[in-house]
Amino acid sequence: MKQIIENDWLKVEIESNGAEIRAVEHKKNNLSYMWTGDSAYWGRVSPVLFPVVGRLKGDQYQLDGKTYDMSQHGFLRDVEFEQSSHSAEHVAFEAASDGRFKEVYPYEFKATITYSLNQDSLTVDWKIENKNSGEMYFSIGAHPAFRIPLLENEGLEDYQLKFTPAPNKEVMEYGLENALVHEKEVRNQLPDITLQPELFAKDAMIYSHIDRIELVSAKSDRGVDVEFTDFPFVGIWSKYNEEKNSIAPFVCIEPWCGIADMHDTTGDFKEKFGVNRLEAGEVFQKAYTMTFK
Repeated sequence: MKQIIENDWLKVEIESNGAEIRAVEHKKNNLSYMWTGDSAYWGRVSPVLFPVVGRLKGDQYQLDGKTYDMSQHGFLRDVEFEQSSHSAEHVAFEAASDGRFKEVYPYEFKATITYSLNQDSLTVDWKIENKNSGEMYFSIGAHPAFRIPLLENEGLEDYQLKFTPAPNKEVMEYGLENALVHEKEVRNQLPDITLQPELFAKDAMIYSHIDRIELVSAKSDRGVDVEFTDFPFVGIWSKYNEEKNSIAPFVCIEPWCGIADMHDTTGDFKEKFGVNRLEAGEVFQKAYTMTFK
C-alpha cells in the first residue's frame, strides 16, 4: 500500500512494505529526486536496514551459544508495516516482531518509522523499542538512492560530494573486501569529491563521524543535502559496472548506526563492531533529514 504526504514544496510517496520511500517530487522545480527502482540496476529505492547493516562474516552470527543465519542488511526492508498515524505532511508506520523472526533474530521489538515534511526537507525518524525482559543488540541504517544526473544537460562528472565532519572527532575511512570492512586511514581533511565510476570499483566508500553530505551539481546547484548528526557511520554507494567502467544512474548516501563485520570478527553478535545495545524496555531513537535543492 502506498501513502502520500505533501506540502507546497514536496510530494513524497512511501510504500508500506518496508516503510520505504519510493518517490520524492519537487513541486517548485518539477524534478524527481529518488532513484526509480529499476531492477536492471537495483530494484530498491530507500530500504531500511535492520537488524544488521551490511554483511556478516559467513552470513551468520552467534548469540548466547546459538548460530543464526542472516543475509546482508537484514529483514526489515521486506516486512509489511501498518500505518499508525497520518496527516498531510506526516505519516508513521510501525511493525512488531511478534515472534515472527525467532529463527533468524531472537529478540522481540517494535519498529516505528516516521516521515515528516518541512518545506523542502523530509525528516526520517526511527524508533526501536526493546520488548524483551533483557538487553537486545541490533544495527539500523538508511539506504536512500538519489537519481543522477537530475537534468538532461548534466553528466556524472558535474556532481560533487561535499562533507561536513563531526566536530572534535576523528574521521576514519574504511575499505571493503569481500563485503567485510577494515580500517583504511584517518582522514584529517575531506576535500570535495567529483563523482567518477572508479570511486565505486571496490563497492561503497565508508566513513565514520560525518554529520552531513551534500550531493550537488556544479552546473545547476541542484542536488540533495543529507544531514545525520551523531550517526557513527555513513556509506556512499552506486552499482559499478566493471566491463563498461560506469555506474548506475543513482548515488546512495547511507547514514548508519552499525556497519558490516570486520574481517577479524569473533562472530559474537554482542561483540560486533558498531552494534547497538538496548536495555529491557528502553527505546532507541535516531533521525536524519534530506533537503532537496
